[in-house]
Amino acid sequence: MEPVTEVMYAETRAHARDAITRFAAEYGAKYPKAITTLEHDTDALLTFFDFPAEHWKHLRTSNVIESPFATVRLRQRVTKGAGSRTKGLLMAYKLLDMAQARWRRLDGAHLLPLVRDGVAFVDGVQQAAKRGRPRARAA
Repeated sequence: MEPVTEVMYAETRAHARDAITRFAAEYGAKYPKAITTLEHDTDALLTFFDFPAEHWKHLRTSNVIESPFATVRLRQRVTKGAGSRTKGLLMAYKLLDMAQARWRRLDGAHLLPLVRDGVAFVDGVQQAAKRGRPRARAA
């Protein structure tokens, strides 16, 4: 397995850090700026280990954003624009509202209240009797 893939699919944060070290050793001379950025942002990159393992698949993808907006982008091309900003927003809202009926449920949806309440997860496993810091709630 490639070192970058090892980081993404590591079982624990420690294994991911080891994979980053191997990747830096292997590609550091060829891509020094990329390695510097990777080493600087390691904590942010490995944040998904602080969530339930069932959620990792969803946290590793950018398709969450791209897929719903493909519907809007396609319709916008067909109609050759919405005419006005208000009509464009209304069309986008209605298309996304209709598209959400076909979205699949998040794996481990029953764990969302625990995440919202700030329960600590280490390497995807809930920690007993430990409370993590509460996450900021959206307004």
